[in-house]
Amino acid sequence: MTPTSNPPPGGRSPSAPELSNAASNFALRMSVIDCATDAALDRTRDRHGRTVHPAAAEAARARRDKAAAEAYRTHLAPHAEALLGVARLVLDELPPAQHLAGWQAVLDGLHATTVEIHRILERPMGPGSEEERAQHAALWPHLTVWADHGYIASALVDQRAVGQHQKNPLPDDERQKWTDMAMAAQRRGALELIESWYAADGQPITLAYLVEDDESIVVALRGDPGAPGWRVIGHYEHEYEAGKDLPAPVPPGVLRPGLSRHNRPAPAPEMSLQDLLRDVVEGRSAGDVSNALLGAVQRGYAAGPMVRLQELVETSSKFASALETVRGRQVAGRLSALGRQIEFLIREVNEAAEDLGATVAVLPPHRTPVVRVRPRPAVDTSPPVPPPFAGMPVRHR
Repeated sequence: MTPTSNPPPGGRSPSAPELSNAASNFALRMSVIDCATDAALDRTRDRHGRTVHPAAAEAARARRDKAAAEAYRTHLAPHAEALLGVARLVLDELPPAQHLAGWQAVLDGLHATTVEIHRILERPMGPGSEEERAQHAALWPHLTVWADHGYIASALVDQRAVGQHQKNPLPDDERQKWTDMAMAAQRRGALELIESWYAADGQPITLAYLVEDDESIVVALRGDPGAPGWRVIGHYEHEYEAGKDLPAPVPPGVLRPGLSRHNRPAPAPEMSLQDLLRDVVEGRSAGDVSNALLGAVQRGYAAGPMVRLQELVETSSKFASALETVRGRQVAGRLSALGRQIEFLIREVNEAAEDLGATVAVLPPHRTPVVRVRPRPAVDTSPPVPPPFAGMPVRHR
């Protein structure tokens, strides 16, 4: 398999939408491959996440590597270099913003990855051979770079088509009038935020419903709605009209820059809360229940559910803080406090579990099991008719 990086002699250059779609189609195909591989790898693990069929797991990864290489050849190889070229031109045209240096680094990384992919594919291998499998395995980490970060190049190319500026800005006096109306509505709780994004200049834009005289109007705000200084830059009948007028969104950021959706570490073995609860219900001695409780608060590689819950809350606190908004920081503080409370609860459960185990006690024999034997119906009887669906209670959310 050899890559094709340039259009054929005499052929037309691909349009911006074609270049953008090339990266999008490759990322979509990689997501499909990744989901199929995850399902195949799940079948090679036991209920606690340990791999028990290593040969099947290796075969699943080999199929993944081959499918990813084919997806690159089909969707991205003919357009990768042209896509990066247009993306660099658009990047140079954008107004100064804090995120541009990071985007430049992403484009440089995609270029280096493309060069490495071409180097690996320089020597064609026999179909189905061990050499081809090794080649596909060597390609996988480079293909995932495009799958994880190619959307930056695609978004830059899209910026050229959709525009970076508001098409119909409001006059200063009208902008101030609507800003005063929106601030008054916010004070009385009649400003409902519905959507937010960042423009190419790094400024946040938020759509909101402004309720005035029992009528709902869509307004666009520039700035943090939770902090002083924001202003209304447009008002519209509906969100679609707003989307056509306002600056196009740029891709949002990430919480941890070094993570990859396609190269996640193998899941750590863990005991579910349902399994621990079953151990308690089926336990006979205090030690059985003590072990279940200790499993819930176990730390380290195979951390228990309560420790995982603390990690979830604390990581969510970091996410809320990373939003860099007033309300985000407020929520981050609440989540951080909840994380500390869970930490206290973990210590209490751990001490209670150890005290329970130290009792060295078992359930008294008078707590005897109950034999549940269902009587067999007579041969000439018919099974009971289930009640009609109309008579079943309706569950409301």
